[in-house]
Amino acid sequence: MRYLLLALGIALSTHALAHGEKAHEATKFDYSKAEPTAFGIAADPVKATRTIRVEMRDTMRFSPDSIKVKRGDVVRLIVTNEGQLLHELVLGTREELEKHAELMKKFPGMEHDEPHMVHVAPGKSGEIGWKFTRTGTFQFACLIPGHHEAGMIGRVEVVK
Repeated sequence: MRYLLLALGIALSTHALAHGEKAHEATKFDYSKAEPTAFGIAADPVKATRTIRVEMRDTMRFSPDSIKVKRGDVVRLIVTNEGQLLHELVLGTREELEKHAELMKKFPGMEHDEPHMVHVAPGKSGEIGWKFTRTGTFQFACLIPGHHEAGMIGRVEVVK
């Protein structure tokens, strides 16, 4: 019985880590349950006061790779994958993104659907709704193994 439970636990955790070649299906996030982070809080993109379009390319670059917003802005990021590879955009602090990138190297198929992350299949678009609550410089990156290391990193400057 003990080995059966262990095998079942491994099977379920392997399934939860499956990333696959296609982007995640959009899930409905309950913004009333959003938790603050060091770089802001998830916000309903419908309530955005500003829309910013970001393109991802197989040259391992974002365009634009630098964004400037005001503290308190609710931003709708529309992220389009112009390449042939799966890409993602993950918001965070430099330290958090580096830590997450290392984890992705160990578990390249890791699935995650936090509101500050969007996976986008080739030729598709996704979106993130975010309220930037603190001033400072934050980052966005593609943490798919090899992409971050190749320089697929952008910057968000939040000003007063």
